[in-house]
This record gives sequence, structure tokens and C-alpha cells, in this order.
Amino acid sequence: PVGLEQGSKFAIREGGLTVGAGVITKIIE
Repeated sequence: PVGLEQGSKFAIREGGLTVGAGVITKIIE
């Protein structure tokens, strides 16, 4: 898994398809 930081843009890809994308606004521990 890739470590994400606050304000970092992230994209969830599955099978080469982007199934989710957005901006991290809060880190849940």
C-alpha cells in the first residue's frame, strides 16, 4: 500500500480502472 499524507491526492485503481479518486482531508488512525 502507498502511504498517504494529508492534502495528498489519491486514486484507487482496480484492473487498470479508476474506481475512486479524491483528496485526503483527514487521516484515520
